[in-house]
Amino acid sequence: MTQDKVDMFVMTNQKYLPAEKIVFLKEKLLSADESKFQMASAVEFKDPTTILLVSIFLGGLGIDRFMLGDTGMGILKLLTAGVCGILAIVDWFTVQKKAKEKNYNNLMLVL
Repeated sequence: MTQDKVDMFVMTNQKYLPAEKIVFLKEKLLSADESKFQMASAVEFKDPTTILLVSIFLGGLGIDRFMLGDTGMGILKLLTAGVCGILAIVDWFTVQKKAKEKNYNNLMLVL
């Protein structure tokens, strides 16, 4: 894999990935072959900003957790109104990091 392609991929998708893991991702992409790079380019990322907005407006219903694939916590938030709003408020501050971690883990599964 060429450095230019890797840099372009990282620049294009850096808002979807955790900043502290970008260096490791670059190394992994440089060692990947062309077919893995094409598969990595096809991975769909969840937008952390969209997840945050959903969490702010519909977090008490657990929709943000369902979007992240965390069905158990989504059901808990749905049945308890976000544990009386406490878990919903906590998610406002943590859901973007969770979305970035989820995107990173999905990308690492492909690579």
